[in-house]
Amino acid sequence: MAISVTVRKMIMVMLVAGMVMAIGGAVLSVFYPVINPFTFSAGVLLTTVLNIVKVVWLERAVEKAVGMEDQTAAGNFIRLQYLLRMLLTGLTLFAAVVIPFVELWGAVVGLFTFHAAKYSLGFIIKEDNTDIS
Repeated sequence: MAISVTVRKMIMVMLVAGMVMAIGGAVLSVFYPVINPFTFSAGVLLTTVLNIVKVVWLERAVEKAVGMEDQTAAGNFIRLQYLLRMLLTGLTLFAAVVIPFVELWGAVVGLFTFHAAKYSLGFIIKEDNTDIS
């Protein structure tokens, strides 16, 4: 299965948002030396990659559910996929706690790359659909 244009745009926004957050953490570490910029950036990178995996996984799950004939089975499939994605998020945050070179706060901040992509996607789609006359 190929990745749709919408998901590609979301991935690009997530990568940019992740870089901005990592750079912001590095700048913040100048003023608050308790933040290590490398471990913070590792946490942001970890959860940015997680969000990219989850978006691609979500797209494929929706495509599969749409192809199902039984709506109850499709709904159960989507619910199961949701729970698995949340479990993966929890495991990633647990890994951020356990792995010494990944900072938990960086991982938590990196989770917001999905939300940045989700909200900016509405503006990107509006720009693509504007009629230039």
